[in-house]
Amino acid sequence: MTSTVPAPAGPVPRRRAFLLLAAFTTIVTVVSAVSVNARAAVPPTPPGWSLVWSDDFTGAANTLPSASNWIIDTGTSYPGGPANWGTGEIQTYTNSTSNVSHDGAGNLRITPIRSAGGQWTSSRIETVRTNFKPPSGGVLAIEGRIQMPNVTGAAAAGYWPAFWALGAPYRGNYQNWPGIGEFDVMENVNGINSVWGVLHCGVAPGGPCNEFNGIGTNRACPGSSCQSAFHTYRFEWDSGANPQQLRWYVDGQQYHTVTQNQVGQPHWDNMTSHAGYFLLLNVAMGGSFPNGVAGATTPTSATVSGRPMLVDYVAVWSRGGGGTPTNPPTTPPSGGGGSAYSTIQAEAYSGQNGVQVETCSEGGQNLSHLAGGDWARFDNVDFGTTPARDFVARVASGAPGGVSGLVEVRLDSPTNPPIGGFALANTGGWQSWRSVPGNISATTGVHTVYLTFSSGQPADFVNVNWFTFRR
Repeated sequence: MTSTVPAPAGPVPRRRAFLLLAAFTTIVTVVSAVSVNARAAVPPTPPGWSLVWSDDFTGAANTLPSASNWIIDTGTSYPGGPANWGTGEIQTYTNSTSNVSHDGAGNLRITPIRSAGGQWTSSRIETVRTNFKPPSGGVLAIEGRIQMPNVTGAAAAGYWPAFWALGAPYRGNYQNWPGIGEFDVMENVNGINSVWGVLHCGVAPGGPCNEFNGIGTNRACPGSSCQSAFHTYRFEWDSGANPQQLRWYVDGQQYHTVTQNQVGQPHWDNMTSHAGYFLLLNVAMGGSFPNGVAGATTPTSATVSGRPMLVDYVAVWSRGGGGTPTNPPTTPPSGGGGSAYSTIQAEAYSGQNGVQVETCSEGGQNLSHLAGGDWARFDNVDFGTTPARDFVARVASGAPGGVSGLVEVRLDSPTNPPIGGFALANTGGWQSWRSVPGNISATTGVHTVYLTFSSGQPADFVNVNWFTFRR
């Protein structure tokens, strides 16, 4: 349905479909005030599927979500990105536990709050990982069990909770939407008992996804209202179907499908051939979508403050295909920290010198064409109290004959003596991967880890996909 607000002058992220059904021209004013907060863990992985990644939000009450899993966005835009996050929303995002925190009962809560002066704050988080996509010929499933803010009627005007995914190339660019793709797994506005599922793609305005609306539809939540109870929201990307399909579900009931043929080329490839997607959770206040549905500016003086969205879990699964497209959990950038014994994605560095990143044949991204003097830094890596004895790195090399070098680990400074490493020459190609171990001196405690690269020749000699330490 056509937007009831003026279209923006240029492409911006998260322009939502204004899919107001006639039944919703008057906002529903009565739903149960009882919140159903029953705890449910991430479901067991069904036969034939593999769990790629998940967060069960089991942290202590009033603590922030895991920095190993999530980046907390702050302010009113990305640096250099469109103002008001490109959607006209009016809140400021913060990293305050008043706006985002575990509730101590197994849920994450994102709470919009209006100050005494009338200013709104809320929170928006996005996964550290940006490489969620299906294996070639397989299926990717993104799922969350969520209770929307339990508020309806005039008191809900402007509430805009969402669970969604953005194409990896958007991170750090902020000008390439909607071509890189956006999957809205769950959206809701103004406390209406309905879930919207929307695809954004192509070009804006117009294009195959009818931007700035997107290709979307909505339906009521089964049984209990979206606001009064938890429901399971799921998105599947089936790369094995012919043509490929994108599917949306609520509580296991499919309600929306978009096919590859609907999108067409080159737009389908533009949104599916990059490294993958990252996931987002947020509650915005006001903006184009709630205003368009309400037919007026939101929020209003009647809008109540402090009604949280509750998230029980978020999980990603894959099935079928020729291999796993996404890699194990990453050490986050910018000092988020993590276990030395988890798989540390090389592209998730906290700092670097001379490092490039490219798409990896094994999924995600890798550090590319490294040469002597290059290094990558990983902050707050925890080795624990039992000493690490060696490390393993996933490496590849297409270096010419006679060119080789050392992959080494250093602690706390790129100029400190290495604690260990290994030598590498050509492995058969820049995407011909092998896992190579290297001994290190016994290491405990929390350190800044540097992967450093040295060679007697000036040529590039190695790519790195991931590394880990072993006791």
